[in-house]
Amino acid sequence: MSQSSSTNQPASKQTDSDDLANLNYSNQQTITINDNVPDFSANDLSIKNGSWEKYGDLDHLNRVTYAEAMLNQDLMPKEKRGDISSVKPTGWRNKKLEKGYLYNRSHLIGFALAGENANWKNLMTGTQQLNNPEMLRHEMDIKYYLEQSPDNYVRYSVIPIFRDNELVARGVHMRAQSINSDAIAFNIYIFNVQDGVSINYTDGTSTLTKETPKSSAPKKEEVKNFETTQNKSENHEEYVDTQGNGLIKGSNSHIYHIPGSKYYDKTTNPKAWFKTIEEAENAGYRPPKN
Repeated sequence: MSQSSSTNQPASKQTDSDDLANLNYSNQQTITINDNVPDFSANDLSIKNGSWEKYGDLDHLNRVTYAEAMLNQDLMPKEKRGDISSVKPTGWRNKKLEKGYLYNRSHLIGFALAGENANWKNLMTGTQQLNNPEMLRHEMDIKYYLEQSPDNYVRYSVIPIFRDNELVARGVHMRAQSINSDAIAFNIYIFNVQDGVSINYTDGTSTLTKETPKSSAPKKEEVKNFETTQNKSENHEEYVDTQGNGLIKGSNSHIYHIPGSKYYDKTTNPKAWFKTIEEAENAGYRPPKN
């Protein structure tokens, strides 16, 4: 999908990344940078090469480095999301929480925007909260804008921020600017944290904390184009991607596996996909014995 272009280079300065890496989380998961002004150069915003996407090579520790793009409708997926369970990003030491799992394979550029599946250069170890709702709400705003016209373009930059040689990113620096319009314009940093969990960013291990801090995640009514997937009953909890496709796998032996569970990654050729456990059970699938 990507094109070679002089404009598709990492747009964030190294000094900015170093400064962000030294920030410590203090009960506000998303903060604005540079007064929320994306600060792309005129060259960064050029559409002379049309749409493009570029993913930086993994570094010496196999960590993701950056994703840069000029987004347009023609990059958006035309098929359902594929299986990404084969990708094991650095620091992938997952843990079952009361609701779901601690980590997601977080896309730098969301599938709904560029259609990338098991791209190792585009997937990082991100917490539930980082992925949804923090990153997702911005991705959905961009998606909505792009869908309004084939002439709409958005310059997009997502850079994971690591501290020293740690394997789990401390956060992500996200910038976006719609071309010839300010419909989309933001410059933010999102901390890669999870309420009630203390993360060892060196290797991805984690411990549950005694008290769950108050979440700084936005309220439902504050998140445009996004409907929360968490319901009161665990059986009604939805496991879906950004396009609403179910992520629960139904095996040929009529056993269902939820994302992050013991046999999820080993179920490589699922017979069916479901959004909720209830849906899987109604279709005749049962949970694994252990």
